[in-house]
Amino acid sequence: MGRIIAVANQKGGVGKTTTAINLSACLAERGKKVLTIDTDPQGNTTSGLGVDKNNLAKTIYHFLLGEATLEECIIQNVIENLSLLPSNVNLSGAEIDLIGVEGREFILKKNIDKIKEEYDFIIIDCPPSLNILTVNAMTTADAVLVPIQCEYYALEGLTQLVHTINLVKQRLNPELKIEGVVFTMYDARTNLSLEVVENVKSNLRQNIYKTIIPRNVRLAEAPSHGLPINLYDTKSVGAESYRNLADEVIKKEMEPDEVQEYTERGRKKGR
Repeated sequence: MGRIIAVANQKGGVGKTTTAINLSACLAERGKKVLTIDTDPQGNTTSGLGVDKNNLAKTIYHFLLGEATLEECIIQNVIENLSLLPSNVNLSGAEIDLIGVEGREFILKKNIDKIKEEYDFIIIDCPPSLNILTVNAMTTADAVLVPIQCEYYALEGLTQLVHTINLVKQRLNPELKIEGVVFTMYDARTNLSLEVVENVKSNLRQNIYKTIIPRNVRLAEAPSHGLPINLYDTKSVGAESYRNLADEVIKKEMEPDEVQEYTERGRKKGR
């Protein structure tokens, strides 16, 4: 059965979409069957995976409004092992269009539950705000992965997000948990990045991934080419970082002996 992970942070510009794209692609590269769901009206995950968001007949918007089935909206194998439920600017009207719709917080969950066994991982890119789209993502997800930019106000934004997740857990999805925090845009040349990492680690009682995503020019360039980093520049620091994150996510639900076997297989393949 597929693990459903929402990539969320109410603060914009923290590497949320970059993480959704590249984690999805690196999980697919590891042979996992992945569905990526773009719930952000900006559609950056959609275009970042090489799909022309302005030329789509059916998107998640049509699905949420009941104008198309999930199967009609999913684009199969945009890259090997990775399918996409795309988004574009039309989705910005969903908040108003869904007013008065019964059970509107669970539209995505009700339908994803029917197909989640077809995938190893379902990764949901959330909008950088708390609205009906984010709520749908969190009622659908098993866990929330939180990217945090290594900058001064990181902890403040994170505290707000943890409060939101706890509210959703109390009222709508009792199974929801925080998958973990991943640091992004880390600059080893600055004391600030190191201070932020240490500050969050000392103040936050949450799982923190060992992998830290660095500031990387190739990571910033990849979306304009419609490619995840592992296809755009496979040997870049950014690609290796997201591969390491994917490995951590894969190992998270494994038993200790399975982790050892997975690690050994990776070593033999030179990864």
